[in-house]
Amino acid sequence: MSVTSKRQNGAQTGPGVRRPRSGGKERRLLRPGTLPYVLILPALVFELLIHIVPMIFGVVISLFQLNQFYIRNWINAPFAGLDNFKIGLNTQGPIGSDLAHSFLITCAYTLLVVTCSWLFGVTAALLVNAEFRGRGWFRTLFLIPYALPIYVAILAWQFMLQQKNGAVNTLLVQNLHVLDHSPFWLLGGNAFWSMVVTSLWRTWPFAFLILLAALQNIPAELYDAASVDGASKLRQFRSITLPLIRPVSVVVILVMFLWTFNDFNTPYVLFGQAPPPTADLLSLHIYVNSFVDLNFGLGAAMSTLLLVFLLLVSIVYIRLLHVGGEGNA
Repeated sequence: MSVTSKRQNGAQTGPGVRRPRSGGKERRLLRPGTLPYVLILPALVFELLIHIVPMIFGVVISLFQLNQFYIRNWINAPFAGLDNFKIGLNTQGPIGSDLAHSFLITCAYTLLVVTCSWLFGVTAALLVNAEFRGRGWFRTLFLIPYALPIYVAILAWQFMLQQKNGAVNTLLVQNLHVLDHSPFWLLGGNAFWSMVVTSLWRTWPFAFLILLAALQNIPAELYDAASVDGASKLRQFRSITLPLIRPVSVVVILVMFLWTFNDFNTPYVLFGQAPPPTADLLSLHIYVNSFVDLNFGLGAAMSTLLLVFLLLVSIVYIRLLHVGGEGNA
């Protein structure tokens, strides 16, 4: 045997070299392709425990006559079938008529908040997207309502809308002399508009933030070419800006719609458990029926109806506007 072959054999069988296992392959802890599923497993488990299981449990409760008489012995609550749904959908009865009224109030509230939030957001995004000195400060200033905790922001508006010592009445009556008396902003018909303004103040910065990111992805060469062709600013907005931010806009509108239609914090913090009729949103209406009147079966049926409505609206919206399709990529 030559010296070279001995050295090779010595290098392969030396004490500092790890010998290959039987079969020439090392054992792996995970099979190829299973690592992504292992990584998302905790998120799936928490999603199941936090959202899916309570939602299924709520649908099950809606089928039983679970009220204050059966809270201690809720397992023996009588089966009601679809009776709770019939009561909620019967607009001729007191419960159904109140639910229909709350639904209409919620629709008007959502329409105003979402529409104005998008308009304010796109306007502010267009303003700070242009080059000028100090625009970074304006961007930060516009995001303050969105950065504040929800309860802090709503409580601030509640104090400002007080009838005697509120900042709104002090400004309008004593400083600007726009009004000759101090109105009640948290009672009567004004309660609806106070709720809209409070929610609008919190929501529009979200639209501003997302739409500003969409505007920054539009190439400046398109506007330069349009200016050379003689297009006005309005024509550039209609022909360039709106079509290119449309994919982002439809998603932003859908998200704000779901947030606003399910809004519970704004009416609850502003008005408590007894809101005025003009501010009786669905989420708070369901809460009162469930946890104040202790009619959990009826409240669960109302929640299920709300879930079905939002699912249908979202599916129709996505189908009609092709949200997430290749054309919007």
